Amino acid sequence: MSNTATHNPRVYVLGHADAEMQRLAEQAAFYADLTEDVFRRAGLAPGMRVLDVGCGAGDVSLLAAALVGPSGSVVGIDRSPQAIVTAQRRATAAGVTNTRFDVAEIDALVPEVEESAFDAVVGRLVLLYQPDPVAAVRALTRVLRPGGIIAFQEMAMHDARSHPLVPTYQQSVDWIIALYERAGLEPDMGSKLFSIFHGAGLPNPEMIGACRVEGGAGSPAYRYMTETIRSLLPMFERLGVATAAEMQVDTLEARMRAEAIDGACCLVLPTLIAAWTRTPS
Repeated sequence: MSNTATHNPRVYVLGHADAEMQRLAEQAAFYADLTEDVFRRAGLAPGMRVLDVGCGAGDVSLLAAALVGPSGSVVGIDRSPQAIVTAQRRATAAGVTNTRFDVAEIDALVPEVEESAFDAVVGRLVLLYQPDPVAAVRALTRVLRPGGIIAFQEMAMHDARSHPLVPTYQQSVDWIIALYERAGLEPDMGSKLFSIFHGAGLPNPEMIGACRVEGGAGSPAYRYMTETIRSLLPMFERLGVATAAEMQVDTLEARMRAEAIDGACCLVLPTLIAAWTRTPS
């Protein structure tokens, strides 16, 4: 198997199957409070009109919708029609009426007229999938009103660790980082946000980093890591990072939990680094 990726950087490596949409929903619940804190710090408020880019299954859009309230609105965009169908179905099921979802590419957005410009553009774990993050952020400023908010939250995967060492957790982290690097994606996009905003011609952003730290039998971290590995399994094998036999994903969650409990260990998840600023008035 070749070790060289023939990767299109515009393709979401995890795909958009139903199982991945479910995993994204679980991931969103895992990180919801960290993202809500960023949005509040950035200034999302009732009555605002928000664009959520790379909305996936719609969780970030629904979080923004709760913050802007019924007097505000949210538009979620994603390049995957399947993701948009899932997001709209979930919003309808939740009775959320101030959101809509459209299939669109970031660099294909048409600048909106001044009367309908967005008050904020937000995104979580989306810039690492852009071939040119600076150009993507610069393009998004065109749909913001003067003084509008732009806020992104991205991972710094190399920050993940355990103490004392949980071998299955560390191996899983190493596999994921290796896959992203081999696929031509940036595993530490969070640490690059300041330079991305600067390169896009934006004022220097405010920034914050936060992470989940987990331990004990009831932690959701074991399932979160296992389901991430499961979703990535086809790419692991395609790019020659690891085989299904090596990963033994069906027992990974149990093995990781047992190691953590036996060693009284904590798992430090990748840091989520956020940056936000406002366009000049």
